[in-house]
Amino acid sequence: MREGTCQFAAMNVVFAVKQYISKMIEDSGPGMKVLLMDKETTGIVSMVYTQSEILQKEVYLFERIDSQNREIMKHLKAICFLRPTKENVDYMIQELRRPKYTIYFIYFSNVISKSDVKSLAEADEQEVVAEVQEFYGDYIAVNPHLFSINILGCCQGRNWDPAQLSRTTQGLTALLLSLKKCPMIRYQLSSEAAKRLAECVKQVITKEYELFEFRRTEVPPLLLILDRCDDAITPLLNQWTYQAMVHELLGINNNRIDLSRVPGISKDLREVVLSAENDEFYANNMYLNFAEIGSNIKNLMEDFQKKKPKEQQKLESIADMKAFVENYPQFKKMSGTVSKHVTVVGELSRLVSERNLLEVSEVEQELACQNDHSSALQNIKRLLQNPKVTEFDAARLVMLYALHYERHSSNSLPGLMMDLRNKGVSEKYRKLVSAVVEYGGKRVRGSDLFSPKDAVAITKQFLKGLKGVENVYTQHQPFLHETLDHLIKGKLKENLYPYLGPSTLRDRPQDIIVFVIGGATYEEALTVYNLNRTTPGVRIVLGGTTVHNTKSFLEEVLASGLHSRSKESSQVTSRSASRR
Repeated sequence: MREGTCQFAAMNVVFAVKQYISKMIEDSGPGMKVLLMDKETTGIVSMVYTQSEILQKEVYLFERIDSQNREIMKHLKAICFLRPTKENVDYMIQELRRPKYTIYFIYFSNVISKSDVKSLAEADEQEVVAEVQEFYGDYIAVNPHLFSINILGCCQGRNWDPAQLSRTTQGLTALLLSLKKCPMIRYQLSSEAAKRLAECVKQVITKEYELFEFRRTEVPPLLLILDRCDDAITPLLNQWTYQAMVHELLGINNNRIDLSRVPGISKDLREVVLSAENDEFYANNMYLNFAEIGSNIKNLMEDFQKKKPKEQQKLESIADMKAFVENYPQFKKMSGTVSKHVTVVGELSRLVSERNLLEVSEVEQELACQNDHSSALQNIKRLLQNPKVTEFDAARLVMLYALHYERHSSNSLPGLMMDLRNKGVSEKYRKLVSAVVEYGGKRVRGSDLFSPKDAVAITKQFLKGLKGVENVYTQHQPFLHETLDHLIKGKLKENLYPYLGPSTLRDRPQDIIVFVIGGATYEEALTVYNLNRTTPGVRIVLGGTTVHNTKSFLEEVLASGLHSRSKESSQVTSRSASRR
């Protein structure tokens, strides 16, 4: 019943989920198969396998358990991969009463209750079920070190929405089971939601203690639970590395990018998939800066020109034809890759110049990293006058200002709010300024986001400023970098990030899982990628209720409903709005 003995490469979430799916398919033996999934598991599978890869394993049909008009196909074996929800168990009971396939291998993506298993057994009168197992792929594996639960809007006010707390607990405990980790837990003290999630995860570990009996490692793994409110700056910034930039400007949804709004787009490129698992160019470039991507695209094009089958190449002998056909799939794949990346990079370039993003981003970075109030204010005012700057980017600049200079003696937020109004920025965005401060302002943060802590930090910041250009746009480091740096060195303060329960970690942690309630970002994923690369003996996986860009982060803020409670901070917007 419980998960088979898959040995996983530790701390790689894509590999972990992939292993589960391979094992399901292998365990069903040879023969033609159908893969029966629900809405969520369809997304989970599509992140780690392409349809063509699964076809090679004799899975010829992909069906949704909730689709009503599936045909009866008694020559197929059914592999069912489902979340253990009441709804899915009911669908499965109906399916077993009138089976459409010859034999069923049922895999739930998380712990399923004994009573549900009993109901399935009772429904299986025709004895078509070969096995029921739990395989803990109950989360979205985005990159090897990044996972998401795909939940937008997890909290109401400062507290969890109960349904989302339950889903997040399931996703996070499944992640631990899939990586075979029974961790010690630390959480951000300033966040009620972080403490609550820590307790829920701990409850599951205690209740399902047999599942969590893994071979003890010398240094126990650590789960650190954080809250997005502690750093509302990172998700508001424009990005300049490939994966993060694509998400910020175009939006990545389960590896898919919607290009349908691109001027003059061809039909086959209206939606493209960017997956490091089966796109070598993307895998090699996802963390590089935009300038480097440009020159790499040029090399990719040139490489393609060289390999392209020349029209005049005569296919005279059988050998010629054979060579052509053998190279053709590679060529076809390469031509697909080239046109896809050329289109994506072309669209990013178009948006950067259309929205004046180099200039906007430079001021964003100044707001996030420097402490010069009058220079920042002048720069924002200048950009708000620029017709190329969109209302979205204008509002984002004012949000960054409001967060950074919230308590500054010459705070000029009311004036900037008037400037937004005069620019014609919609009320929706103007209201969001106070909502963002309410969500992640000084009153809420458990940490000091802006001031360099000591002489060393100030020197570092000064040296960073000297490093020159590439870096005016990427000087910002997410607050997570500092948190993890302290954690790895054993210096993360216990009064700010206490352990749940009596025990504490004596050694420096090695395997670390960080989870951000309210969503992580691709900039933070890049930080984790770099820490993994440069810190021997430390392996970090980052997860979040979702992976944000600015647009989805603002939706998260709206969904929390905090703005409707803010009295004093909304005076500015209401005062200027009443003049209409």
